[in-house]
Formats: sequence, structure tokens, C-alpha cells
Amino acid sequence: MIKFGLLLCLVLALSSCLKQTHAEFTAADCRELGFIKTQLLCSNCDKLDDFGLEAIKPHCKQCCTQDQQPAAQRTYAKAILEVCTCKFRAYPQIQAFIQSGRPAKFPNLQIKYVRGLDPLVKLLDASGKVQETLSITKWNTDTVEEFFETHLSKEGGGKSSYSVVEDADDEDEDYLRTNRI
Repeated sequence: MIKFGLLLCLVLALSSCLKQTHAEFTAADCRELGFIKTQLLCSNCDKLDDFGLEAIKPHCKQCCTQDQQPAAQRTYAKAILEVCTCKFRAYPQIQAFIQSGRPAKFPNLQIKYVRGLDPLVKLLDASGKVQETLSITKWNTDTVEEFFETHLSKEGGGKSSYSVVEDADDEDEDYLRTNRI
């Protein structure tokens, strides 16, 4: 009878552990594991096998958000890379991308210098409406180029020119206008 009670306790403890492993982790749990739940797409968890990280794949799957569409299918008509030249020292990878010949590969890329702004990318549809805005502060030069190759539509690919806007002309965009002396 004692063995049966001990066995029953062991089975109950094991089943509660299994329930916890199959339950979705909270944002705090994921952060402790090194994942940012709101930014982790499940398609990225599948890539862990390529790097020999199969051991963390189950935790990754419990912290991820389902992709809306496969990343390769989402393309945008135009992109605007917004950055402040005063921030180049903090983001040398973005400076290297802009000052290299890489932006010339993307005729539908516009580089816009906005005073005081950390680097970000605005992705627009064919009508010019912003569909997504992404911070690229942690991206390296190759990641920026690969992102544009993947997510910018290829139309107009014959030309190799891109536009650069020195300052934002819109009053809404130039939020530091009131601080000028």
C-alpha cells in the first residue's frame, strides 16, 4: 500500500511537470530563457537545428509567435531607411551600409536623414502607405542588405539608383523644429 501511494505521488508529480512543459511560457519565463516572446517568430525556431541548438528548440517553440505569412512571401513596393548622421558613431554597421555601394542595388529604397533618430526602416505598399516600421539598431550590414533583397519587390531592377533625403520636409516628421535656435 505504501509503494502504491509513493508511486501515485510520483506519477502525479511527473504529470504536473509534463503539463508545465507543454504549457506556453509567459513573457517573463521566455525572457529568463533568453527569448523575447513578442519578437520571436516560430519560423526562426526551426533554424536552430542548423546551428546545433536542438536542445533549446522546445523552449523556443513555446515562446514564439506564429508567422502571419512566410517571410519570403512578404514583399513591399518601397522602403525608407531613416537615420540621423549624428548617430553613425553609435551604429557603424548602418553607416557602413549607407556609405557602401549596397543601397544602389535597391532602386525602391530611399535613405532619409532625420535629426536625432535611431536607425529604422519603414516598409510601404504600392500606394505609399507605411505597412511596417522596424528598428534596425541591432542589425549588421549584411543583415540590412539581405532584408532588402528578401522584402523589397524587384520591379524597376534595371536602374541602380536610390534617393537620399537630407532633412524631413514635413512638419510632423521634423519633431525637433521647435528646438532650433
